[in-house]
Amino acid sequence: MKNKSIIKDAFKFCFFIGIAVLLVFLFLRQLTDNEIDEIKEAFSNINYLWLLPAIIFGVVSHILRALRWRMLLTPLDYKPKMWNMIFSVSVAYFANLAVPRLGEVARCGILRKYEKIPFTKSFGTVITERVVDMLVFLLIFVINILVQSELAVKCLTDITSQSDSAGLIAKVIFVALAAVVVVFVFALILYMKKKKVKSKFFNIIVEMINGFSDGIKTLFRLKSPITFIFYSVMIWIAYLYMSKMVFYCLPQTSILGYDAAFSGLAFCTIGTILIPGGIGLYPILAAAIYSLYGISSATGFALGWLIWTNQTIVIIIAGIFSLIVLPLYNKTSNDRVATK
Repeated sequence: MKNKSIIKDAFKFCFFIGIAVLLVFLFLRQLTDNEIDEIKEAFSNINYLWLLPAIIFGVVSHILRALRWRMLLTPLDYKPKMWNMIFSVSVAYFANLAVPRLGEVARCGILRKYEKIPFTKSFGTVITERVVDMLVFLLIFVINILVQSELAVKCLTDITSQSDSAGLIAKVIFVALAAVVVVFVFALILYMKKKKVKSKFFNIIVEMINGFSDGIKTLFRLKSPITFIFYSVMIWIAYLYMSKMVFYCLPQTSILGYDAAFSGLAFCTIGTILIPGGIGLYPILAAAIYSLYGISSATGFALGWLIWTNQTIVIIIAGIFSLIVLPLYNKTSNDRVATK
């Protein structure tokens, strides 16, 4: 069974990497020699100093997420150590780069091991977190469209009307989104039909649903709902500034304002939803979005890769550091408790 699980995870990883390579190939194929030279020039003129504040905002987003998650566990009478929360969130991001949603399982496993919190309980709060994130993202998306309605309409019209590879990519994205909705509805119907079926798998699903129910209930038992909302908003503001700081790395994109950063956050996040980590798709979406603000497609593509690479480096370093420090921190912490 373990070997099958490894093979399955390896297949998922290779599948999404394959999609990413295909998307990048289709995008690069339509570029002219001058545009390719423009991408090379953009990468040769990077001001790396601006990556530091972007990295700091990335770390801050991890800390804010850990603080918010801890708030959801407190009403369930669990008070995990703050450092364990931060480490587990960092490991979750790192794991998600390899296999979709593996991180959600990994961080709950860490709390079960080091904080003795039942997996189903913590997993329920994780799902609740994801629901809240999706609601905030939808709010950002809607606000962006309302505030910049003309640009949003132009973007959708330009992309869907193209017959080249960029148009093909856009159509694939829309089909994928529709497929996700169909699969969700089908799974919901299947669940309703098999609600009375007794099986090990079904019992696990029921436990997960109960855990999610408990997680939702914690939202109504929070001691400080305002603080929870504050953390939820600040997480996305940190994401916004992670991109905004990178704008200053390139002379051509340093002129971009908050309107471009907000649009990039709204649309490029779709890439990270469809493909784990957004590899390949993120820079392609960035090229399309930032071109609406006077940046050439080639430079936008280079900027997208720079933003994505910076975010990925933060995730990798924080994840590896957390995996190394986790057992050391908890050993030291347990030793202090034992000596008291």
